[in-house]
Amino acid sequence: MLVEHVGRMAKEIERKFLVRGDQWQGLVSEKLTLKQAYVASMEDRSVRVRLTNETRATLTMKIGRAMTRDEFEYEIPVGDAEELIGNAIGLVIEKTRYKVPFKGFVWEVDVFRGAHRGLVIAEVEMKDESDDPELPDWLGREVTGEYRYSNQALATQFEQEYDELSHSA
Repeated sequence: MLVEHVGRMAKEIERKFLVRGDQWQGLVSEKLTLKQAYVASMEDRSVRVRLTNETRATLTMKIGRAMTRDEFEYEIPVGDAEELIGNAIGLVIEKTRYKVPFKGFVWEVDVFRGAHRGLVIAEVEMKDESDDPELPDWLGREVTGEYRYSNQALATQFEQEYDELSHSA
């Protein structure tokens, strides 16, 4: 079966924080259920499959480990995503993502389920590294660039990193 993939290459520029409290919950504009897993994982690159609300699937390649990374994303059939998730390396990440608009930026608050239950991380995507979004009061410690808080590490290095992973902001 030939599938036409509509893809995009972009620069992903984001900051990431632990979350404290639940004041953000009253500001939510959208809620998504995500299941994602890694098909390939290397120190500075990954291939991830994601199923969103069980109705939309994407395959994403990311290259780099800094605040700015190359990102290639392609829509794929849901059945393909389910099969890839079943054959992925490491843990399958399950989380609910809440989109929270705040002073010109949209924060994505990820509430993890399963093996990482209790972990809550917020990230904000920016257009440029010089962007300086105002930080909401409900943010805790910044973890931008701390690999152990990346979804890639949470999926593939769970046993190595879990004891060092702080669930509190």
